[in-house]
Amino acid sequence: MSPPSSSGIYVSRGVALLLAGLTAALLLVLVALAALYGNCARVQPLEQHSPGVKDTELITFGGQEQAPPTPTPDAAREPAVATTSKDWRPPSGPWEHLRLPPWLVPLHYDLELWPRLRPDDLSTSSLTFTGRVNITVRCTVATSRLLLHSFLLEYKRVEVWGPLALGTRNAGAGRVPVDNVWFALDTQYMVLDLGRALQPGSRYELDLSFSGRVLQHASEGLFLNFYFDQGEHRALIASQMEPTFARSVFPCFDEPALKATFNITIIHHPGYVALSNMPQLGQSERVSVNGSRWTVTAFRTTPRMPTYLVALAVCDFDHVSRTERGKEIRVWARKDDIANGNVDFAVNITGPIFSFLEDLFNISYPLPKTDILALPAFDNRAMENWGLLIFDEASLLLDPDDETTEKRAMVLSIVSHEVGHQWFGNLVTMSWWNNIWLNEGFASYFELGIINYFYPNLPRNEIFFFNFLHGVLREDHALESRAVSTEVESFTETREINELFDIYTYNKGACMARMLHSFLDQHLFVNALKSYLETFSYSNAEQDDLWRHFQMAIDEQNIIHLPTTVKSIMDSWTYQGGFPVITLNVSTGIMRQEPFYLEKAENQILVSRNNTWIVPIFWMKNGTTQPLVWLDKSSMVFPEMQIADSDDGWVILNLNVTGYYRVNYDKLGWKKLSQQLEKDPKAIPVIHRLQLVSDAFALSKNNYIEIETALDLTKYLAEEDEILVWFEVLVNLINRDAISDVNNFAIYPLLKKYLLKRISSIWNTYSAIIRENVAALQDNYLALLSLEKFFETACWLGLEDCLQLSKELFRKWMEDPETAIPHPIRRVILCNGIALGSDKEWDFLLRFYINTTEEEEEEEGRVHLIYALSCSKEPWTLNRFMEYAITVSPSPFNETNIIQAVAASEVGWYVAKDFLINNWLAVIDSRTLHWYGPESLDDLVWVIGRTVSTDLQVMELQRFLGNVLEEHQRTVAHAKLQAIKTENLKNKKRIARLAEWLRKNT
Repeated sequence: MSPPSSSGIYVSRGVALLLAGLTAALLLVLVALAALYGNCARVQPLEQHSPGVKDTELITFGGQEQAPPTPTPDAAREPAVATTSKDWRPPSGPWEHLRLPPWLVPLHYDLELWPRLRPDDLSTSSLTFTGRVNITVRCTVATSRLLLHSFLLEYKRVEVWGPLALGTRNAGAGRVPVDNVWFALDTQYMVLDLGRALQPGSRYELDLSFSGRVLQHASEGLFLNFYFDQGEHRALIASQMEPTFARSVFPCFDEPALKATFNITIIHHPGYVALSNMPQLGQSERVSVNGSRWTVTAFRTTPRMPTYLVALAVCDFDHVSRTERGKEIRVWARKDDIANGNVDFAVNITGPIFSFLEDLFNISYPLPKTDILALPAFDNRAMENWGLLIFDEASLLLDPDDETTEKRAMVLSIVSHEVGHQWFGNLVTMSWWNNIWLNEGFASYFELGIINYFYPNLPRNEIFFFNFLHGVLREDHALESRAVSTEVESFTETREINELFDIYTYNKGACMARMLHSFLDQHLFVNALKSYLETFSYSNAEQDDLWRHFQMAIDEQNIIHLPTTVKSIMDSWTYQGGFPVITLNVSTGIMRQEPFYLEKAENQILVSRNNTWIVPIFWMKNGTTQPLVWLDKSSMVFPEMQIADSDDGWVILNLNVTGYYRVNYDKLGWKKLSQQLEKDPKAIPVIHRLQLVSDAFALSKNNYIEIETALDLTKYLAEEDEILVWFEVLVNLINRDAISDVNNFAIYPLLKKYLLKRISSIWNTYSAIIRENVAALQDNYLALLSLEKFFETACWLGLEDCLQLSKELFRKWMEDPETAIPHPIRRVILCNGIALGSDKEWDFLLRFYINTTEEEEEEEGRVHLIYALSCSKEPWTLNRFMEYAITVSPSPFNETNIIQAVAASEVGWYVAKDFLINNWLAVIDSRTLHWYGPESLDDLVWVIGRTVSTDLQVMELQRFLGNVLEEHQRTVAHAKLQAIKTENLKNKKRIARLAEWLRKNT
């Protein structure tokens, strides 16, 4: 019996029973409400992806105890916080925005991760990891609600401690009650509702235990690589946190401006080595609950850095090391690659790259070591994590016997880019993702300087043209392209941040840096960057901070004068998409600018922000460099640029193509340039012969000038001995859009006659090199880039020597496959060998493909073999190839779509179209052909509708598609067929004019 009430009031037995019943009922109601509230309070991050639990211990959480959820068959061992239905949605609040509220500032992370990878158990389809993190934060605003990032993680413990006594950790800190924890799924937040408010100016600790999954099919967060090494099946774990994947590995404040220091500890199997940003501090041993022993590797404290640079790896790789200026550089790779010397080039260039940039900026690399990891598969190609750079091995490894500058320059440029990030991105980080181009653009630009440092004889301007400018000018235009500096504040999904890592950030960003450099001298440019890097070291910066330091450098001297501030100049380029077309009328000296549009129409509506750029105009007159002028209005007059019709003079704008714009001239200006090319092409530098061809064909294709103006520039080609200029002509003159897709082969004999008359001299030069001494090309980087298109076109035009050389090289390779076909033309030689051969050659190549493993032939090479098999001119052979592809199981053709490969040629298109129509059910049942999803629908429509140019043809194909596609797919397919028809009709008109010009000039 209980003690008596202190009130001394007496109640009868009946009343007591009644009160007892009411009390019991009330308690039941309270228990039910508490259970309901407890369920609502805990929302599972993503139910379908979250690991379950196997043990049944009670979970201490926010001062309450609660049993874990029901176990699932593939559950992780660690318990998870109980959660509710995914139908629950949070109320309105700061968790609806992509940016964290500024209530807390992270100072330090103690992070421990335990991935359960074991070398004796690599068959698991679901690998998990557990972890704990203690985050020291400073409160800036009184708040009883905390937000931090978390995605696809489950929690065992969530605690808040503080306020912390100054200079101590937990000593004297009290526990702050955590009343509620829930997740805002769309914005990937974890929200903690506290029992009392945090105090501004005080420090606190967030103590969290969690678990998650290691991914297998994407290089995000923690992910797996499976591979073979020394004849054995092996696996490793690596990380990729940029831009927003750290939150899927540990709860954190996952924004670039929220830098902190990190103490990282990795628990791993003793058979593996653990790597992280910093050198190893020490190791110990931990025994798990089942008695297995694990190694605990702790690492030294990092400098202040953002979460996206946190890096780790668990592997059994070997390494090669070098020391540069007292700091160790280690390159880790498969043991086979280490033994074969495939990492030697990378380890030998990395140290000098660091030294080059240290000397350039006079800022030492601050970390005590650098590890470089060559992964068997890495979607991102490379990542600049501070102290632990990660590469796809195809971007890093180099066969010691490969002496070609092309391959070496590729590895050098990628390593240079990532090392450049150690200053641009790691030391100084952009404040928010809208300025990611400050990282990527400047790292890309300094690739060029480093390549030039190692290979001083390579033509710097031409390399930049091909590596950066050429590609982005083809993509950029006024209507749809985005600005380099993009507003991200309004973004609602992390996907939109991921999409910023595109050609505009990298290539256009590099072009912005180069143009800025062009109107400043080297000393001023580098000094401004030094000042910027020193000022914002271990901190964050915005675009305006960079412009301010350039302006300071300008103001401290009186040699270089600008028409306005650096900010005004550069903002005109970075805050609006597209680029200008600069048109010079040499008769009047009037220069004007307008946005570049795809397929410009009459009276084009201007849609850019202000449609005016502040344009630096470097220029040349009659071969002599002229002083810089500025075009800062829509139209200006430059009398010094005038030329009379009777003069022999000529003018070229955009000297060395350092400006990010295309150049147009009036008819007289183009005429003078064409005449000069025919008279003495060497008077116009190679970079400008490239520029003239590129600009003229792009402007003619988009209705700025007549196609005849561009074609006139090709008359001199018999005297052109630079293969890269030939390459630019051929990619513009001979391409699928202009030739095969409109089924207009009347143009072929005209092109053949016109080009063969001009190509013989340069062909003789390069065919002799190929026959006698291919090694002579190994240092000619740009020739190697251009050779494939040149060789392919010469054979396509029926040049007899090209065909004979193809057969000769293919025959030698058949007799001894160890006899390597020159790499730059391997795809063309294989294709021509099949096209000019018989069943014997085709059967040999098929057997070679089937019997060659992926380790013996890299993926690109295997794709080339498939492409070559589709080059046969025999319809029955192509039909047999496609039948083989859909009937053999398992299919050996995993790299590409066989039907699409066959359809790429003139003969193959007819065969592939009929095969697809007649074998549709078999095709869609064949998993190897991938006819699934939007991209597969594009392939399908392209294969069967490539030549449509009438409504009747569209209707006929729609009848077929109506029988094989679902209703929603038919609408999409119809729209694509109409688009193909419109494009083909436009090309027909263009080709008709091309044919007429060729008749007059052949």
